[in-house]
Order: sequence, then structure tokens, then C-alpha cells
Amino acid sequence: MFRVLIVDDDKNTRRLLKAVLEKENYTVVTAQNGEEALDALDKEHVDIILLDIMMPKMDGYEFTSLIREQGVEIPILMLTAKHLPADKHMGFISGADDYMTKPVDEMEMLLRIKALLRRSGALSERKLTVGSAELDFDSFTVTDTATGESQTLPQKEFLLLYKLLSCPGKIFTRIQLMDEIWGADSETGWETVTVHIGRLRKRFEGWDSFAIESVRGLGYRAVKK
Repeated sequence: MFRVLIVDDDKNTRRLLKAVLEKENYTVVTAQNGEEALDALDKEHVDIILLDIMMPKMDGYEFTSLIREQGVEIPILMLTAKHLPADKHMGFISGADDYMTKPVDEMEMLLRIKALLRRSGALSERKLTVGSAELDFDSFTVTDTATGESQTLPQKEFLLLYKLLSCPGKIFTRIQLMDEIWGADSETGWETVTVHIGRLRKRFEGWDSFAIESVRGLGYRAVKK
């Protein structure tokens, strides 16, 4: 699953973009300015950045120039009210990959994001292979290429399994999984993670590629067989 960093000093804009992206199954990290965005990059893996220009402390131009000088090649889509040709020129000169003026057309933005991810090679991550198990993010299907058996999962179950199998052996707490799959603002209790893990175990109990283990007092991890 792809992680998007939204950098914008306007709270309502961040909230709107976050809602649009999460509806399309992106994981979203937010920052209010360039300085916060730099901190986020130190702590999080990010596949693409949606960046405002006019921000306090460190604006979008300065942020882009700085990370490009450091060799960071994460795709950057500037979303800004600055619409003059000179503004766009400065955006591309600083190192942006694409540029849209506000208010943005949501569908066009999503298409541009997908195009940038494709160019960066990140779209190859839409499929994940663990042993003979192949997970297809676009169809929510899991296929055993050895037997031909295939299952289409409900969205949350697929995202949970995809997350665990993306990092075999890594332990995820229930709270981590809850925040990432259901969202930090979800009113659903963490117990729902346990329920979904139980369903996944039942679905794939006869498969030879992987298993989901409980780590007492910590959470869950997927292991390759």
C-alpha cells in the first residue's frame, strides 16, 4: 500500500486531501510545513509527496530544493494557489515532478499521482509475492500459484494481510494495525484487529506459503513457511 505525505499549512486542505486519498486506499501522513515534513521523512517511508508552496518556516520551494540536494528522489506533486507561469517554472526548477493549481480536480489529482508512482516504479508494488502466494492490490485477491486456488478478500482483511506480508517477521501491535488500516480517527476498537486476524487464519489455514503468528503481549507477525 502506498504512503502519501501531505504538506500544507491549511488544516481543512489537509483533512480534505487525506479523506480523498484514504478512500482510494492510500496511507496518509500529514505535515503543516517543510520542517515538519523533513521530520516525517526521517520517521516514515513515503512513496509520494503532495506539497503546498506558501507555508511558514520553510516553504515548498525551499523544502523541495533541500531534499533534492540530499539525493531524495521521492516524486513531488505541488498543489498550490500560485498559478503564474513563473511560479510553475520555479516549482520545476526546485525539483518538483508535477504541478497543479488549487482548487484541484480530485480525479485529475488521483490520476497524476498514479502516473508519478508508475514513473517512479512504485506501481510494481501493487503485487506482492510470498512463496507461491500472490497478492493483487488492485483486485484484493490472493492466489496460490502452485494450486491455482484464489480468494477475493474484503477490503480490510486484504489490507491487513498485505501489511503483514509486506514485512515478514516484523511484529505489529494491534494499535499500529488499527491506526494504519482503519485510521487513527476510527471509533472501532482494537479488538476488531483480533477478529480480522482470526478470519484470515481460517481462510488460509491450508496454505503452505505463510502463517500469521501471535506474539504474546505485543501483537502479530506474518512468517514465511
